[in-house]
Amino acid sequence: MRAGVLAGGLGTRLRPYTTILPKPLVPVGDRPILELIFLWLARNGVGRVDVCIGHLGELIQTYFSEARTIPAGLDVHWQREDEPLGTAGALRSIPGVDETLLVVNGDIITDLDLRAMLDFHRSQAAALTIASREAEVATELGVIEHSGGVVADYREKPVLRYHASMGVYMYEPRALAALPTGPCQFPELVLELLQRGERVCAFETDARWHHVGTLAQHAEALRVLGVTSAG
Repeated sequence: MRAGVLAGGLGTRLRPYTTILPKPLVPVGDRPILELIFLWLARNGVGRVDVCIGHLGELIQTYFSEARTIPAGLDVHWQREDEPLGTAGALRSIPGVDETLLVVNGDIITDLDLRAMLDFHRSQAAALTIASREAEVATELGVIEHSGGVVADYREKPVLRYHASMGVYMYEPRALAALPTGPCQFPELVLELLQRGERVCAFETDARWHHVGTLAQHAEALRVLGVTSAG
C-alpha cells in the first residue's frame, strides 16, 4: 500500500509550539505526531509514504535524518510545496500515482484498520473514500424549532451528533486527475467529484482517533492516551 501525508500546514492554532516547530513535530508524549503516524502506517502494511511538506519542512527532514526513527521497511520521500496548495492540491506533488493512494492529515493519531478501509473502498468501486467517525458537538444555547413564528420544540444546550471526517482518505488516480490547477481544498475536490458523477463513499468506524489541531485537542490527546507532555 502507498500513502501520502499532508504535513505542510502552519499550525497556527498550536502556538506557541508551532512558533518554532512545524505541526507534525509537535510532541505527543515523547514522540512527534508524524513519528506516530509513520509507526501506524508501517503496522498497516504501507511500504512507501510521500510526505508533502511546506512550512519549516526542512526541520521535519532534519529531525528524521538525525533521529533515525522511521520504521524499517517504510520508504519515505519528501515532496516540498513551494507555495501552499491546499489540503487536496498538495497531492499533485506526489509523483507516479497509478494505484489506490492512502492520504492522511499530518495532525491525527488513530488506530484505524487501513486494510479494512481499503477493502471497503474497493468493494464500493469508489473514486474517493473518507474515513468517518461519529462526533459530538455541545452547544451553549437554547435551540428553538419553529414554523411561521409558532414554536414546535425547545432544547436547552443540546448535543449535536455528526459523521465527521477523520482526515484519512483513499484516492483512486481518477480522483487525483480531477484536481484543478492551483490551490484546492479537500471540500472543493469532494464537490467537484460529486458534480462529475463520481462515487464518493464514507467508511464508518469506531477506531480510536485524535485530531491534534489545537492546544485543547493536544491536551485531550495526552489525557486520553495517558502520556505527559515532553518537557
